[in-house]
Amino acid sequence: MVEGFARSVLALAAGAALAAALPAAAQHPAEGRNMAQVGYHDLQGRSAYQPLVHKHGGRWIAYIGHHGGLLPNTLTGRKESSGTSILDVSDPKRPRYLAHIPGEPGGGAQMVRACDGAELPRADKAKVYLLRPFGNSAQELWDVTDPARPSRITTIVGNIHGTHKNWWECDSGIAYLVSGVAGWRTHRMTQVYDLGDPAKPVFIRNFGLPGQQPGAAVPVPTELHGMISTGPKGSRIYFGYGTNRSGVLQIVDREKLIKGPKEPTNENLLYPQVSRLDMPPDAGAHTVFPLLGVEIAEFARDGAGRVRDFVVIVNESLANDCQEARQMAWFVDITTETRPFGAATWTVPEASGGFCSRGGRFGTHSSNESFAPVYYKRIVLFAHFNAGVRAVDVRDPYSPREVGYYIPATTDRTERRCAGGERCKFAIQTNNVEVDDRGYIYIVDRADTGMHILELTGPARAIARLP
Repeated sequence: MVEGFARSVLALAAGAALAAALPAAAQHPAEGRNMAQVGYHDLQGRSAYQPLVHKHGGRWIAYIGHHGGLLPNTLTGRKESSGTSILDVSDPKRPRYLAHIPGEPGGGAQMVRACDGAELPRADKAKVYLLRPFGNSAQELWDVTDPARPSRITTIVGNIHGTHKNWWECDSGIAYLVSGVAGWRTHRMTQVYDLGDPAKPVFIRNFGLPGQQPGAAVPVPTELHGMISTGPKGSRIYFGYGTNRSGVLQIVDREKLIKGPKEPTNENLLYPQVSRLDMPPDAGAHTVFPLLGVEIAEFARDGAGRVRDFVVIVNESLANDCQEARQMAWFVDITTETRPFGAATWTVPEASGGFCSRGGRFGTHSSNESFAPVYYKRIVLFAHFNAGVRAVDVRDPYSPREVGYYIPATTDRTERRCAGGERCKFAIQTNNVEVDDRGYIYIVDRADTGMHILELTGPARAIARLP
């Protein structure tokens, strides 16, 4: 524990020294508790959305989805529309930039998923595949067997008008694509595809909430944000609709979705639904992360109820300077699937860092989505915009407790955020977070600051049972 504390102090001191050497734009040095920086890359100054870390044989490769933008690719010297950055993070202290796949001009390529051909049912067993949206107009598959030389395989679907957080089951090949299809009465819904052979995509069906389908007579519910599937073994998919308002958690029977009636009538759209939870008007459901089979130590001697199931619903903050309702994490008990109910909420106290005055967004955006055993059912990481990344002890989801955090230093790359006309400030905007099986934490910044690779220290490290 003493060693972990010393490492944390050294890391913060290094962050402060770095900040002191930066130009005037760098208003904030690094801050943290029980979490320290291991490595960093500026990602060519591109606004970043989603990180994904995938093991390629003996290497660890990070794929970063970007928002729209036009910047020089430092590997080629040419300006390219921001899309997907590929880095070797095998040595997390020295991440190495391998390639940039341009995105849709102005639209980027925010999301990434990856699967090994060895795991997919009908793929080339020697290859590694990448699934990504091309801005808001298409979904694509890429061959990234050599991550430094990616090559596009096919466009799965084009002529769409909205994309977001896809999910790809590597063991079955089934993919759930967030798309906007002409005729549907929502900006985003789900298209289900069989990508077991990435070179030969097979369309299965379109899906959404009743009222989102073409010709629906009722008002259109809030748009889809993304989903997480437990695959064939768990046979459940958790859908999140809404951003910062009118959120919906939908629990769906996977087999009924794939094999059930596909004509998008109200009856058929409800057929695979196990249950639905509607959030308050000022709370969305950006990320829905299942915590299943949690053993509650407090209930160890009770006659029943020791093992419980939960979904963590994370809202997304959209407005700068706290000009909206607080967006936070909601812990929902789904032990009885047909009757989900709220068990707890969690947020960063604003007064702990004066976050409403720092500039940019303050509030949650997303959680990690990896089921890596090192953290699963013990610690969940939350991206919290200008409050950085927060590590929360979830061993008792009725009483979630923050055990660590890290807010990176702003740099000369950091783009300012404005509210109310001239009120502009330079602030970290930690957008998304992910972890790998080694326990490293990856956060990326939507204000162009780059990617930070972190590790837990002190008591937080002990909770994760890291050496």
